[in-house]
Amino acid sequence: MSLPIPPHGATHAGPVGLLPLWSAIPFACTLLSIALFPLLAPHFWHRHFAKVAAFWALCFAVPFILWNPAEATREIVHIMVIDYVPFLILLWGLYTIAGGIYIGGDLRGRPAVNVVMLLVGTFLASFIGTTGAAMVLIRPLLRANAWRRSQVHVVIFFIFLIANIGGSLTPLGDPPLFLGFLHGVPFFWVTKGLLPHMLTASLLVLAVFAVVDTVLYRREKTKPAATGKGGIRIEGLHNGLFLLGVMGAVVLSGSLKLPEVTVLRLGSHPVVVPLQNWLKDAIILLMGFLSLRTTKRALRESNGFSWAPIQEVAYLFAGIFVTIIPALAILKAGSEGALAGLVGAVHGPVRFFWATGALSAFLDNAPTYLTFFNAALGDLGVTEAMVPGLLGYPSTLASLNPEFVHDLQAISAGAVFMGAMTYIGNAPNFMVKSIAEEAGIRMPSFFGYLVKWSAPVLLPVFVVVTLLFFR
Repeated sequence: MSLPIPPHGATHAGPVGLLPLWSAIPFACTLLSIALFPLLAPHFWHRHFAKVAAFWALCFAVPFILWNPAEATREIVHIMVIDYVPFLILLWGLYTIAGGIYIGGDLRGRPAVNVVMLLVGTFLASFIGTTGAAMVLIRPLLRANAWRRSQVHVVIFFIFLIANIGGSLTPLGDPPLFLGFLHGVPFFWVTKGLLPHMLTASLLVLAVFAVVDTVLYRREKTKPAATGKGGIRIEGLHNGLFLLGVMGAVVLSGSLKLPEVTVLRLGSHPVVVPLQNWLKDAIILLMGFLSLRTTKRALRESNGFSWAPIQEVAYLFAGIFVTIIPALAILKAGSEGALAGLVGAVHGPVRFFWATGALSAFLDNAPTYLTFFNAALGDLGVTEAMVPGLLGYPSTLASLNPEFVHDLQAISAGAVFMGAMTYIGNAPNFMVKSIAEEAGIRMPSFFGYLVKWSAPVLLPVFVVVTLLFFR
């Protein structure tokens, strides 16, 4: 296919943002491949998923480059250098370090044990990130429930709570909140602003899980005997220091203001990387390598550690990041792009919550958050520098704006909560799925997850959150 030349005329949206919506067809095909191939042709998918992802990436990249070599090259380099590589480094670091922490002992997958593990992980996610908490706790949870015939629901609710909703209380919890922190949202406003929403959503989801898990537990024909090991033991605990190192690197990257390095000068803008980003990546890589060197191989083997899940994520998300370029550019173009009608129609907390959430379930939730964050500022006709004052920080300022507070609460909650709607809504979702499948659990397909689990469980919860907080 060939991409049409956008209309003439200067625009801040840039030529890529003016592409038609159908330029995102390869992205849709990538998602459909992830959804359908494991269901319709599982053996083919298992052997060739990397080739399928590469095929759709090329279906977009080749005509994209032919249409406008400079802009296309710049966009591809930009998303790979600025987004994909740091994404993969962070995921690799957390996966590697968490794989060196073994949590064992008398953990048997009874409803009370599962509820406590999910509750602990939900709050832990806000402090070491949803990815960090998911990687630390998914293997212990799988081991605790390995004796059960019904395990799928445990993994799914793990994704709901620990990989998504739990990351709501600090900017460390989830990428969009960290992006908000970089754009003026005070660090602890997130805790104060989203705590009621997070508690409501978490407790409702946890209550549903407790009922489902209790019913399925009672159907088990055999119950596990006590192991005799007593209590809970943690090995490889020194890896916790490396996790703190990763979190520190993330905070450091948002605090330092170092010079920028130009990576590429093509297209409408050069591709530049702030040095603090490279410093962050270097620290994360160092923490991962130190974990590999200082953790006994036998401990990782006890954890069932392998590189297969991270390899699957690396290949599939490389294809996703390339094909998602036009979708994100169109969204960022706002009133000038093909989604102008959608962006222009979103005003007020109810619409902000559902629009941000719906797009975050299928697109990258960080740029989705930023798009509607800027839209909320635009509604008030104010600048980013005024954000702390609008949120009441410091408290001595009289510029607190309840309208903006409610809008930002809705945008933040939508971006974080609704990442749980699909496997690709947030980075750890797919990682958890891959680890569970490697452990022998038959996870539902992309649409099976959406139709059978996330929609029936989460949508009513989100309706309750809307009625309580966003009317």
